[in-house]
Amino acid sequence: MEQKEQHIDLSVVVPLYNEEESLPELVAWIDRVARQEQLRYEVIMIDDGSTDDSWAVVEKLATKYDSVRGISFGRNYGKSAALYCGFEAARGEVVVTMDADLQDSPDEIPALRRMILEEGYDLVSGWKKKRYDPIGKRWPSKFFNATARLASGIKLHDFNCGLKAYRKRVIKSIEVYGEMHRFIPILAKQAGFKRIGEKVVEHHARKYGYSKFGLERMVKGYLDLISVMFMSHFGRSPMYLFGSLGTVMFLLGGGTTVWVIAAKLWKQAHGLPLRAVTEQPLFYLAILAVVLGVQLFLAGFLGELINRNATDRNKYLIDKTL
Repeated sequence: MEQKEQHIDLSVVVPLYNEEESLPELVAWIDRVARQEQLRYEVIMIDDGSTDDSWAVVEKLATKYDSVRGISFGRNYGKSAALYCGFEAARGEVVVTMDADLQDSPDEIPALRRMILEEGYDLVSGWKKKRYDPIGKRWPSKFFNATARLASGIKLHDFNCGLKAYRKRVIKSIEVYGEMHRFIPILAKQAGFKRIGEKVVEHHARKYGYSKFGLERMVKGYLDLISVMFMSHFGRSPMYLFGSLGTVMFLLGGGTTVWVIAAKLWKQAHGLPLRAVTEQPLFYLAILAVVLGVQLFLAGFLGELINRNATDRNKYLIDKTL
């Protein structure tokens, strides 16, 4: 007879990269908090291709704590890949993500969990209102978060905070890829989970090691934001965007071309001074608009063909059935 899988109250997903010093303290802290709350829990640690002894530490912790599970990548794939695998493995009714550098406090977990279970949120994001990062990271982050709020309509102060809590069905309904971990609230909203909340959380100064993220993440962040917003509005019907733009440019370029040629013929018929069509810059701009219009239309058409063959083209969030 098959044994029934044990119920898990809480899954803590921890992506890590070269954090060997902080891991024992972090797991002990999570264990203490979970025991105080009498929670059946698991800690899923995803080693994102660390070059230090992080994986050896994870193995020792898995021996010491029955609740610790580990996943190791052969090379560094990034935080989004680590979260994706952690979400796939998570079994808890509430899933909490946090960084491995001890800057996120496990003491916040009970309150985050209560907001999910008792207040009905699908996702709760931490807000590091008082940060202990250098000003060179704080101000770009403020600007980035303001842009993300404006573009998505989600009123969060800190999209990139690693400390978040999710209802289980949220993480099983979204796919985190590339560098999209910054936009998980937007991905959740696109999937139909609109009850997104925020909680001010305590932020600690880094105790061990150094930050693994540089200023290049800001550039990547804005590019990813454009991708997310495009996918949210036109992901299932790219023809609406490319086809519309292509049609407008084609008609504008074609109409301008006809007007330039017609104007030359009219002047020629009335004996007025004229220039050859090929000597007029407007003619070449009109031809360029026609070519770009055709290309944009074909891009939308190809996008529709790709969508038609996508395996998840009819994947929808079903909330209730009768």
